[in-house]
Amino acid sequence: MNLQEFFTQFIPQIEAEMRACLSSSDPALNPYYGMLNYHLGWVDERFAPAPTSHSSGKRIRPMLCVLVCRAAQGDPGQALSAAAGIELLHNFSLIHDDIEDNSPTRRGRPAVWKLWGVPQAINCGDGMFTLAHLAMDRLRQRGVSCDRIMDVRETFDHACLALTHGQYLDISFESRERVSLDEYLRMISGKTAALIGASAAIGATLAGSAAVAQYETFGRELGLAFQIQDDVLGIWGDEALTGKSAESDVATRKKSWPAVYALERSEKLRALYAAPEVDVPAVLAEMDALGVRAFAERAAGEHHERARLALRDSGAAGDAGQALFELAESLLRRAA
Repeated sequence: MNLQEFFTQFIPQIEAEMRACLSSSDPALNPYYGMLNYHLGWVDERFAPAPTSHSSGKRIRPMLCVLVCRAAQGDPGQALSAAAGIELLHNFSLIHDDIEDNSPTRRGRPAVWKLWGVPQAINCGDGMFTLAHLAMDRLRQRGVSCDRIMDVRETFDHACLALTHGQYLDISFESRERVSLDEYLRMISGKTAALIGASAAIGATLAGSAAVAQYETFGRELGLAFQIQDDVLGIWGDEALTGKSAESDVATRKKSWPAVYALERSEKLRALYAAPEVDVPAVLAEMDALGVRAFAERAAGEHHERARLALRDSGAAGDAGQALFELAESLLRRAA
């Protein structure tokens, strides 16, 4: 099978496991679980089935877990509960991110907090976090040993903590005029790369692989490449594909990789960012003069190559191993 065929096979199974984690027999809680289902893209704001799954996200992290398990000679069916927990944890972070960033939309629809208020959205995020952990407990039903589940839970909990570390740093950057590239990389190592690395490590752990460290490095480096590429698209991407204005990251003074790199090197750019209102065309012109986009794309490419080398060293085998290389390539070359 190729990568697309793996997605076709496993995404419905992962989604079914996620839905099982969100089931409730108490009618009084139907609106609560309705909000969770809304965020996951399964229903609309009236809790009626959504017409399409366009708001569900890419599901990269859970697929990475399942593919690594298979590539490491494990049973991918045993990884489905962990994959569901990983995706639920990712979505917990998105619900809270939208509140903390005061972002009114998520995947082209109103964010949970925008529809039902901040208190309910915080509670929904807390619930999603808890359900993510309960999903890991379902590994016992799939025949995974208690010792192996404990190893998975330890990796998962470290990723949870790293997410909050990264979010703390990201929020703290908003009140600072200058941020170094090293500081920025530390932030995305927690906020983005930690969970992607954990997804791969958990898949390898469930397979009983001796190459857990190599798979974790593969995921972490892939996460760094993914985030830097995402930052490039946030400034130079096609709005019709990305769903957001190419000017928004600059106009809001977001300290993305290109901005951090450029602000370290240009007094003119620091003055433009310090103005009451950002002159977006002038900022883009200065970034072009500095060659920021090309440098950012090279940096993403370097992390991508490190990911490829780690995957090669892991001994990933078969069609799932090839699909992992395909996945790495598709994330670097994506336009949205």
